[in-house]
Amino acid sequence: MAIHYHCRHCGTKLGSIDRTSVHSETLGLHKLTDQERQEMVAYDVTGDIHITAICEDCQEALERNPDYHQYDFLIH
Repeated sequence: MAIHYHCRHCGTKLGSIDRTSVHSETLGLHKLTDQERQEMVAYDVTGDIHITAICEDCQEALERNPDYHQYDFLIH
């Protein structure tokens, strides 16, 4: 099982964790609401977990341009 992090705005791979066992508390997933968990966490058929987050570039772009929040996808 691996955990893969991707930016939800630009799709950039942020990193991966290759572990056979990781607790959700270690990843901070227990702090997500049910809705956030449904939107941000996906499981594939191989057992890998895919988590959407935000990369530094997109975060900076959103801070400089608050109107970008209306878009689901950013290209930088």
